[in-house]
Amino acid sequence: MSNSQHAPVSIALTVHPADGYAGDVPAELAWQWLQAGQAVMVDVRTDAEREWVGRVPGAVAVAWKQWPGMAMNAEFDSQLRAAVPMGGKVVLLCRSGVRSVAAARRAAELGIEAYNILEGFEGELNEQGQRGRLGGWRLRGLPWKQ
Repeated sequence: MSNSQHAPVSIALTVHPADGYAGDVPAELAWQWLQAGQAVMVDVRTDAEREWVGRVPGAVAVAWKQWPGMAMNAEFDSQLRAAVPMGGKVVLLCRSGVRSVAAARRAAELGIEAYNILEGFEGELNEQGQRGRLGGWRLRGLPWKQ
């Protein structure tokens, strides 16, 4: 397999319309907003995912669901409100961009301008059932630590 088959597809750095929240954004646009102080990043993955797979420096950890059992985080609303200043904008990150959609919808219900980060931290599964090779924050070369 050639390297070109593993290269992430380029996504236009624009907000993509979404149902129930402000929109979907590519990781690179979310990073631009973070660097400019225009948004807060909230990582909605579990504590275990952030510890074992990696985390984005400066992101606020507010799990949508918690390991083990993937039970809803009963404190999500209050933790999110504490993380995002009144009138502020939040970009939400999860593993592949699925849980963060649910979290963005909830944030919008709470009156927060919320955006889902497309592809999440690890991207979609490839043909071998592996993440981290088809898009995602990490593959796109944005800051992260393990």
